[in-house]
Amino acid sequence: MMAKGTASLGEVYELMLGRYGPQHWWPADSWFEMMVGAVLTQSAAWTNVEKAIGNLKSVGKLSPEAIRTTPQDELAALVYPSGYYNAKARKLKALAEYLGTTWEDDIDAMAGADLAPLRVELLAVHGVGEETVDDILLYALDKPVFVIDAYTRRLVDRLGLAPGEDRYSAYQALFIERLEPDAEVYGEYHALIVRHAKEACRKTAPLCNGCVLREVCATGRGGEFAPGRTS
Repeated sequence: MMAKGTASLGEVYELMLGRYGPQHWWPADSWFEMMVGAVLTQSAAWTNVEKAIGNLKSVGKLSPEAIRTTPQDELAALVYPSGYYNAKARKLKALAEYLGTTWEDDIDAMAGADLAPLRVELLAVHGVGEETVDDILLYALDKPVFVIDAYTRRLVDRLGLAPGEDRYSAYQALFIERLEPDAEVYGEYHALIVRHAKEACRKTAPLCNGCVLREVCATGRGGEFAPGRTS
């Protein structure tokens, strides 16, 4: 048992898992649906992403080949609910072209590739940044990479574990260096962080009273957030 008031990323995971249980992420019926969701969720609420994916499913457009052959304007209209629909249509086409050209849409071959060069390849695809790429690597390809998003940064900072540099790779290194490389654990951990950030560790007026992490959180334990205050 760790000392009161200190934060171990391993215990943070166990505490959240004990409170919320398994999250059963990523919500998708196929590997390509998961990839599409990772692109569409950029700057969008998941409920709107679900509407866009539902549109694609309803007309049989949820496959790499279908995305490649669908006219840009038609694809943009289908993903309209997710916002930035013209840009996202271009991103989906770029991803589908990469999957076809490089992997012949073979997810098994892709999943068998080495992580480091695969990540470099994906980062070169138009419109997919580090968070989106790591979502794809982790949830579609079962690669042990830790996804960093705004929720994760918020939690890490409030726990008192912020790295010296405000960079994606610096936050990611905190988890990679302190946890065993396990895709299942990484995926569950990220999902739990999202759940915890929405229910307790909110951007404004976080609910520190009753928070499962309060005793290991520098911010909550320090009483920096009184009821009704914002951050």
